[in-house]
Amino acid sequence: MPIGDLGPELTVLLGAVAILILAMWLPRDRHGWCAGLTLAVLAVAAVWAAAQLGAARLTFMGTFALDGATGWTRLTILIATGLVVLLSPRWFVTDRRHGEYYAVLLFSALGAMAMAGAADLMQLVMSVLLSSITGYTLAAYHRDWELSVEAGMKYFLLGALANALMVLGAVLIMGMAGTTAYAELAGRPPEGPLWQIGLMLVVLGLLFKLGAAPAHGWLPDVAEGAPAPAAAFLTVVPKLAGGLALFRLVALVPDDGALRLLIALAAAATMTLGNLAALWQDDVRRLIGWSSVSQAGYALVAVAAAGRADMALTALLVFLAVYAAANIVALGVVSELRGRTALSDYNGLMRRRPLMAAALIVSFLSLVGIPPLAGFLGKFGLFLVALEAEMLWLALFLLANSVLSLAYYLRVVWAMVFSDPAGEVQTLGGLTPLAPLVATAALLVLGILGAAIWQDPTALPPMVMATQAEGG
Repeated sequence: MPIGDLGPELTVLLGAVAILILAMWLPRDRHGWCAGLTLAVLAVAAVWAAAQLGAARLTFMGTFALDGATGWTRLTILIATGLVVLLSPRWFVTDRRHGEYYAVLLFSALGAMAMAGAADLMQLVMSVLLSSITGYTLAAYHRDWELSVEAGMKYFLLGALANALMVLGAVLIMGMAGTTAYAELAGRPPEGPLWQIGLMLVVLGLLFKLGAAPAHGWLPDVAEGAPAPAAAFLTVVPKLAGGLALFRLVALVPDDGALRLLIALAAAATMTLGNLAALWQDDVRRLIGWSSVSQAGYALVAVAAAGRADMALTALLVFLAVYAAANIVALGVVSELRGRTALSDYNGLMRRRPLMAAALIVSFLSLVGIPPLAGFLGKFGLFLVALEAEMLWLALFLLANSVLSLAYYLRVVWAMVFSDPAGEVQTLGGLTPLAPLVATAALLVLGILGAAIWQDPTALPPMVMATQAEGG
């Protein structure tokens, strides 16, 4: 049980505790210092995680997978959390619990990092619960705003049900298989109907973290009602961890077609439902929330191809990283505009705030998958692995839904570019615009340079549990 293997996680844990204690002693007008300390903690953890990218083993008695997939997801989670921190100081400046917010943010990121590396069902359950409990707090952080309280309550009620079912599923699997370790479960066929029911319940719990159907109902409400920086975090970071955790779980099961077909059907339903619901939204934040539902459906395409396509894992990691950047841009712009959310509020934004309008356009076009933006790289990878996995019908669903999504994104773009300005636009300022601008630059650069990933199958190290059943 080498402590250094969990160095990034321990850094985040100790940093969160230190920030919580510091926030208790600092006067309220100095709580902004906690943001700087949070960024320092995230930077140290990211450097440590980068140093471990070449590892490929199971550690802590087989409960944690220290491999390339964990490493890249750790880094994406830490970078995404850092960008959210940049959005937060001006937004929470008048909140009495401003400093504590960063501690909760770090605890939630810790849960996601633990979920990404989970190689045991008990480890998975604990990390999901940590991520969920802190997520409820972030969603309802504005206790005096009824929309925030409603978002937190819906997130909590759906999460309580999904997580309870997930725990039950883990217990059923343990009872039938006699173990919760992935290394011992890998390659074993389901041992009776209770094993299969348990597996489906665990899958349902991870679909909740992804925001995928049928456990997607919380996502639009959280996108609309949570504080905008917290909404950026909650629509991105749980997806990063949940996608990899679900991939690991599916990769354990022999490819008899049933589980992968179920995931493929969930992918098709999720992307279609999300896009159809987004078509009718006049609230930009709610539109982004339904868009995030559809993006979960796209991610499930790679999960359905687990074990059938060589680049399925790479496609998933690349897509989720690109999605994270694009969604942080979108909600980062909303944050900079002080939470302006009605579609009419964006009329003429290109003339009033051209940088923010341009960033939002790049974000939306990347979510569609328009070249040469990084979103095209992500969607192209998903399309390739769907074809390699002989799921042409799912590839066509992916293509059709990408075209459909263009309709509601263009509604916002049209309002920003061609409508008359709705008046003077107030912004938060400070470091807030830095986050969407940095993420926008990443979408532009990755779209041009990222094609090398598909030309080099070793660009991202393999996942331990996808290639071996024994501990490392």
